[in-house]
Order: sequence, then C-alpha cells, then structure tokens
Amino acid sequence: MIATLVLEDGTVIEGRAFGAETDSVFELVFNTSMTGYQEILTDPSYRGQGVLFTVSHIGNVGINLEDDESAKPQVSAAVIRSLSPVVSNWRSLLSLSDWLTQHGVPGISGVDTRWLTRKLRDGGTQKAALSTKGTPANELLKMARDWSGLDGRDMVKEVSCEESYRWVDDAGSRWVMQNAELRMQNENSSFLIHHSAFHVVAYDFGIKENILRHLSSFGANVTVVPADTKVEEVLALKPDGVFLSNGPGDPAGLPYAVEAVSGLIESGLPIFGICLGHQLIGRALGADTHRLKFGHHGGNHPVQYLPTGEVLITAQNHNYCVTEGDLNKDEVEITYKSLNDDSLEGLRMKNKPVFSVQFHPEAAPGPHDAHDIFAEFFRLMKNAE
Repeated sequence: MIATLVLEDGTVIEGRAFGAETDSVFELVFNTSMTGYQEILTDPSYRGQGVLFTVSHIGNVGINLEDDESAKPQVSAAVIRSLSPVVSNWRSLLSLSDWLTQHGVPGISGVDTRWLTRKLRDGGTQKAALSTKGTPANELLKMARDWSGLDGRDMVKEVSCEESYRWVDDAGSRWVMQNAELRMQNENSSFLIHHSAFHVVAYDFGIKENILRHLSSFGANVTVVPADTKVEEVLALKPDGVFLSNGPGDPAGLPYAVEAVSGLIESGLPIFGICLGHQLIGRALGADTHRLKFGHHGGNHPVQYLPTGEVLITAQNHNYCVTEGDLNKDEVEITYKSLNDDSLEGLRMKNKPVFSVQFHPEAAPGPHDAHDIFAEFFRLMKNAE
C-alpha cells in the first residue's frame, strides 16, 4: 500500500505504508538516536508529533514488554528509511508494524530520511499529515495547514494519569539498581541505597517509566500524582521531595502547573525537574519559554556542566527552551549549556533546594553520562532531614 506524507509547505513524499491504515496530522521532528525505537515511540513527550528516524534501518528487534516508557505508542506517526523484513530477538513478541497497527499509529518507509532531516534542520519543524489509506495529497495538505499545532496547547492532559498511584518497581529495573548501587558506592554514600524513608511525589506530566525506575533504585517510595494536583494535596502527602517530569507540548499552555510549581518552590521542599519539569521551574521563576528551530531529539547531544567544564553526552527530547535572559541571576545559577546551540540546559536556585535539567539523565535510550544527577536530588533530601 502506498503511503503519502505531505508537509505544510506543500512538499509531497510517497513511500510504503506500514502500521495502521489511517490518516494522521502532527508536527514532524527528527530523532538522531541510533537505538531504542520502542522507547522513543512510547515516550509521552512525543504526543502530537510524528518522529522521523535518522537511523536508516529499524524494526529488526521487534517489540517486547520491558522497554516501554508508557503503556502504548505516543507518537502520531513513524517516518523511516527502511523497515526490517525480519524480526530477530529473544524478547520480541511482535513486529513493529503489527504493534503500531494494534494502536492505530501509521508509518511510512522508503523515505529519503537524510534529505528530509536536512530540510527540517535548515527550515525548521513543520506541520504534516500522513495517509496510509489513500487520501489524496491535496486533502492532506489542507489537513496539515488547518491543524492548530502545539503552540499554546495543553498536551499534558492527554498523557497524565487520572489518579494518584504508588509506583511499584518491576524486574525491568534490575540494571538501573545495579548502576545506582555502583555510583553510590563510588561516592561512599551508600546510605542512599534502600533508604526507604525518602518519599518522593512525582508529578506526571507525561513521565517516562525509566525515570520512576531511577528514583526507586535509590530507595525512594514514589507516589505519582496527576498533572493538575494542587500544592495543598502534595503537601498533605508529606513528601521529602518533589519531582517534576517530562511531558509533551508547550509549557506556556500549562498555567495551572506553573502556579503549582511556584507554590512548591515557596514551600522549601527539595525539587528536581527534567525536561518539561525544567521549563515549568523556569516559568515559575519568571522566565519565558521559546520554541527552538527544530528542537533537540536524540541520544548524542553534548552539554557542558559550567561549574567544572565537564562535558556530558545526553539524551534529549524537547522543542521549547527556557529563555535564559529572563532569569534573575541573583537567585538562579545556570548549570548546563548546550554545546550545539548554547541554549539553556540546566539551572539551580541559590537559596532554595531546587534544580532542573533540560536533558534526560535517565537516558532511555541513550548514554549514561548524566545518571549521577539523580543522586544530587537525594543529597538535597538528605540535607533537608
């Protein structure tokens, strides 16, 4: 079956259809990770987006039950160069195409992804529409141009949990536990491991499961709460610290979350934010956020830790960025900067136990350079005891 992808600028691309037989409208972004397509496709931060994979060949290891970052694929479409005709992995339960079909997500293969990536890199992110059921290109173009896009929208409400729950660790976290034990032994800080007294409340703005695995690997009891949870409700849970998760869309569309973060900062609790959580902290501290030209999506982004000059290779997935010039430098220290475009990648408050990073230290998929950032959160909670 022929698949047709149309960009809002009128570009028409034809390829081979896989996944669900349907139409989809989305924001098209490219991801430069070489591995981990299942984690990428199930990352809630991709809600409302179609992912263009720059790696040329995916699908060879199929889909398993352990590598999901959420309960289902969150992307609106998958755009790839070549779909593997063979699935060969001992953990695989079904093929990528069959899995996407089950969840209503369309895909297109046979695309010149190198050319298309350069187009997005040079011209910026575009709205797009994909049909795997024969919808004409002119109709897809109208769909793409008429779509409202993601700016100013609350996408978090589509991915956040409906009720609070206690995270129960599973067998999939066994490698995370080993990493955490090794890191803390190296730092002679083994008191953090299995220190069940730490109760972390994690806001679910679209939280990745590997973040929860990392938090629990340091011995925390983790309660996950919906995105619209009020400050008073969080304080009633008597947490030792609050975690603000990643999530999709524009932070400017989440005034209720910014209000909650402002109240939590005033409470004096240790707070750690990743990705969207970082952006919400920035907005709570008076900064604006702005859209990047084509975003940061991939597992090979270098950032520099400014206090020491150390460079980390990080995993990233975001289209929006905290505007550095809006921050009060008397209250906020800039900790990380991107070595690709000099954008803000991390901050911490000077007089409160609050810090955040734009990248993903849990890195699923991705490098492990930044794993130790979780330990900083636990040190803050230890110091607050």
